[in-house]
Amino acid sequence: MNSSPLNIAIVAGGDSGEYEVSINSANNILSQLNKAQFDARVVVISQQDWNVYDADGSVYPINRHDFSWQPNGKVRHFDAVINSIHGTPGENGILPAYFELIGMPFTGCRSFASALTFNKYFCNQFLKQCGINISPSILIRKDQPIDINNIIEAIGLPCFIKPNNGGSSCGTSRVNHSGEILPALERALNEDREAIIEKLLVGTEVTCGLFKTGKSSDVFPITEIVSKKEFFDYEAKYTPGMSDEITPARISAETARSVQDLSSLIYDLLDCRGVVRMDYILVDKIPWFLEVNTVPGMSPHSIVPKQANISGLSLNDLFSILIEDAMTL
Repeated sequence: MNSSPLNIAIVAGGDSGEYEVSINSANNILSQLNKAQFDARVVVISQQDWNVYDADGSVYPINRHDFSWQPNGKVRHFDAVINSIHGTPGENGILPAYFELIGMPFTGCRSFASALTFNKYFCNQFLKQCGINISPSILIRKDQPIDINNIIEAIGLPCFIKPNNGGSSCGTSRVNHSGEILPALERALNEDREAIIEKLLVGTEVTCGLFKTGKSSDVFPITEIVSKKEFFDYEAKYTPGMSDEITPARISAETARSVQDLSSLIYDLLDCRGVVRMDYILVDKIPWFLEVNTVPGMSPHSIVPKQANISGLSLNDLFSILIEDAMTL
C-alpha cells in the first residue's frame, strides 16, 4: 500500500432494522484501524441523507455523483470503501452496484452475489441444485392468498417464518402451532414484501467466517451458538448474556473441517468476495446450510472479529487485506 494513509469511507446506517447494529460495526472498525495506514471516516447512508462524519464532529454531505465530499470547500475523494451496512442498501446489492458504476473500490461481495445471497429463498434454491443440504421451504409474497393447511402439509410444524430479504432475525418467528402462522407471517411481511417458511431443523447451530483474496485466504474456527431463548433471535444476538458463543465449537475436528470445507465451497459457488459468515445446523454431525451473511457484524461483540482474532488477525489486519484486494481487482 501507499506510504501515505489511504482515505477510507466506512459506510454505515442503511434503511432496515439493522441500522444501529451497522453503526456499532462501523464505529468499532473505525476505532481499530491504524491511523498511520488509514485516514478513515464513517459515512452514514439512508434514503434521506448521505453524510460524512469527520473526527472533529463536523458533518458534510456526500456528492452522490462521485462519492466525494467538501470539507472547508475543498473537494476530497475516498480511495476505497468498507461496506458495513447490514440490510438494504449495503447487503442486497444496491450500494455495491452504485460503487461498481462509479468505479469506487469497496470491500465485500459484488452486486449480483449480494442480491442473490440476500434473497434467502432463491439463494437456497440455487445451492440446493448444487447438492448442498437445505431445509425445505416455501415463499409467500405480500397479498398472496394463504392456505394454512397447505403450509403445514408442505413444511410441517414446528417451522420458522422470517422475512425473505432481511437479517439479524428481525421479524423472525418460530411457529409451533397452526394458530401462530398468520401472526408470524404478519410480523415477517411488516419487514419485507416476501416471507420464507422453513422446516425446523433440530441440531447444533454453528457458524463459520472466512475470506478469500487474490493473495490469501483464511477459514476461521467454527463458533457454536447456544441461545438462551427459543432460537437465536435479535435479542439473543445483541443482548449480553442471552446466548453463549463458543469458539472453537464443541464438535469433533472432523466435523469442524467438514463445515469449513463446505463454507469454502459455498463461498466459491456464490462468487463471494471479502469476509462473509455462513450459518448451519448440524444434524447428526451433517451441516445443513441456513444462510450466508455477506456483511457480517463487526462490533466488539460480533462473531467474526472474535474468530479472526483466534486466527491471529486483528480487525486492522483483516481490513488491510480486504482493502488491498478491493483496490487491486
